[in-house]
Amino acid sequence: MNGPAGPSPRADCRFGMFMGPFHAINLDPTYALERDLQLLTLLDRLGFDEAWIGEHHSGGFEIIASPEVFIAAAAERTKHIRLGTGVKSLPFHHPFIVAETLAQLDHMTRGRVMFGAGPGALPSDAKMFGLAPVDQRPRMDEALDCIIALLRGETVTRKTSWFELNEARLSVGCYSKPIMDVAVTAIRSPGGALTAGRYGAGLLVISGVDDASLKHHVANWKIYEETCSRNGHTADRSRWQFAIQIHLAESREQARKDVAYGLEKWIGYANDIVPAPNPPPRGLADPAGWMVENERAIIGTPDDAVERIEHMLEVTGGFGGILVFAQDWANWQATQRSLELIAEEVRPKLNRSNRLRQASYDRNAPIQEANRALAQAGVEAAQARYAATKTRD
Repeated sequence: MNGPAGPSPRADCRFGMFMGPFHAINLDPTYALERDLQLLTLLDRLGFDEAWIGEHHSGGFEIIASPEVFIAAAAERTKHIRLGTGVKSLPFHHPFIVAETLAQLDHMTRGRVMFGAGPGALPSDAKMFGLAPVDQRPRMDEALDCIIALLRGETVTRKTSWFELNEARLSVGCYSKPIMDVAVTAIRSPGGALTAGRYGAGLLVISGVDDASLKHHVANWKIYEETCSRNGHTADRSRWQFAIQIHLAESREQARKDVAYGLEKWIGYANDIVPAPNPPPRGLADPAGWMVENERAIIGTPDDAVERIEHMLEVTGGFGGILVFAQDWANWQATQRSLELIAEEVRPKLNRSNRLRQASYDRNAPIQEANRALAQAGVEAAQARYAATKTRD
């Protein structure tokens, strides 16, 4: 049996959203939360695969305190999109409550919930909990050990400096079998890769689109592969995802004009609150141009996005998904249009979704004259049959 024309397609690249979210402090918070829910319903209609919702408690921009509460509301408004904690800051919570809440959401969403874990990104959050940032990742690892075991249906007894479990087990258990999807975030250090590899969890990285950042993540991926192997897991590139900044429009000029709405405010937040090193400088004459030239973001057309993501896939050796940061660089209407363009033009090109349709078109277009003659012959035959019935009458 002959197969479809053209080369075999590579594994599809999933598309989703990484929703801190980033909202400038001029936006009404009640409206901002409602609009975040509307954004997820839009993603669901557009066929996006997943969304990861963050947890933050300070800084003003990232306003979702409980990703689980938000996921419960979003699940009622959507049908298909998968919804994950992106991430749950484990050092701030007793692991049994985290596991019980996730298991309940797993049932309520019929398996659409995902568990993303992290130590917490903002030192200003940790300070309010009386935690030193240096202690956050060790606490995360202690909690994650117990949460994974509980989600697997195990009974856990453990005492640490900050929590205790005494023959603890989930009261209901999970809907997903054997366990819901689990992912661990990584930014620069190998800590996230080591933790994810120990459990065979997915690896979700926050990255620029420059080669230096990509090669750094490739080095961390090798650590992840080695750690997976030592712990009896198989590293799966389809579970390696990149959260990046993207804004698209029909032209490069329009895209840059769009982000003039809110990019400068976001740069202020990156300088004032976010602890990541080397934020974009303040007071740039052309912030969008700087972001593009320094490969911190994709701001341009769908073709620009396809070209850059293809390059990312080549440099990294392949990964499973692109997550678009949720932010207010552009106004609401332009933001929606950017996501529509990803669905309409970026995803189908990257995933070669229309290869069979194109093959069908290409097979038939060269023989159009013959097909037209056949169609005309059919019309003439029908007319002849009709004429024959009239003659008999």
